[in-house]
Amino acid sequence: QVQLVESGGGSVQAGGSLRLSCAASGRIFSLNAMGWYRQAPGKQRELVATITSASSTNYADSVKGRFTISRDNAKNTVTLQMNSLIPEDTAMYYCNVEARVRSFSLPSHHWGQGTQVTVSS
Repeated sequence: QVQLVESGGGSVQAGGSLRLSCAASGRIFSLNAMGWYRQAPGKQRELVATITSASSTNYADSVKGRFTISRDNAKNTVTLQMNSLIPEDTAMYYCNVEARVRSFSLPSHHWGQGTQVTVSS
């Protein structure tokens, strides 16, 4: 199976920055899209940013210009640099990857356990 280990969450004041990282390991033949989602209390999980294996990126409108997603294909890692944080960014952030575990496998999605980001005003 695929294991995802997230790191980098924490508490910061508005205007500050945090950097989230996610490392994928285990039975991995290839990684397709990698990304970050978030879920605030009482709200549905929402997409924050994704990046394809060719490094094409997609961002939620609410984070465009403030967040940057990147990946290191050699290390199977995805990183989310979050700048100019606002209280509305407070949520549990989840790493998600689309992986093929064997050459003949269909892609499947895998989730990390989440890392908390809290932004105070």
